[in-house]
Amino acid sequence: MPRSAWYTLGFAAAICLVCSVLVTSAAVSLEERQEVNKTLDKQKNVLEAAGLKQPGENLEPAEVQKRFEAFEAVVVDLTTGQEDASVSPDDVDQRKMTNDPAQSVAAERNPALVQRVSNKAVVYKLRGEGGGLKMLILPIEGKGLWSTLYGFVALNSDLETVEGITFYQHGETPGLGGEVDNPKWKALWPGRRIFGADGDVAIEVIKGAAGPATEDPYRVDGLSGATITSRGVTHLLRFWLDEERFGRYLESLTPNRRAA
Repeated sequence: MPRSAWYTLGFAAAICLVCSVLVTSAAVSLEERQEVNKTLDKQKNVLEAAGLKQPGENLEPAEVQKRFEAFEAVVVDLTTGQEDASVSPDDVDQRKMTNDPAQSVAAERNPALVQRVSNKAVVYKLRGEGGGLKMLILPIEGKGLWSTLYGFVALNSDLETVEGITFYQHGETPGLGGEVDNPKWKALWPGRRIFGADGDVAIEVIKGAAGPATEDPYRVDGLSGATITSRGVTHLLRFWLDEERFGRYLESLTPNRRAA
């Protein structure tokens, strides 16, 4: 017996409703796990930037958290360059804050194509045995060719020398701009210098090959076939380490840096 058009529409609507309920229920039930996984992934990348996790090293969540306990998360007010102990790092989400005009400011036109800058940022401190600052890990982001690259750069105790760099999210072309994930390329960064003799940000990813860090401290090999992504890495580092962003915070930790 042929079904009426109303029956067919009603049946299709019921199926859609059931599927919508199932998808929504799954999304809600998995939300907490997704947040846990996002936090775990960010912790892994902080560890990798700091050299406390080797590229490709498979760590259990408990081991990641154990190693991450060595770090102190600190909130920095980017409008003043000072630490803000009144705000918990758990309450700061830079990516969400940039969508809120009350918690961010419009960035001046810049090569990194960053549109807005949150008022607060979370940085990670690693202390040495005597309690002094051993390493500082800063969040960085900026446009590559196809996507925004999100990552971390680690500076050693002089706050001028790179210890490591890593990107935990991007959509660059595999085999080209996606080589920002290549351990061989990331291994070129330790020992490079951020600031030139005049105190301005001098680090750059060049087209072609740079020399070793001891002889060519301000330049890093470009990514083969990925000129725009390479430039993007240069631009985002210069944007975030500039005086208007983390530069003033670094100067508050090492007040004689520019004078030197």
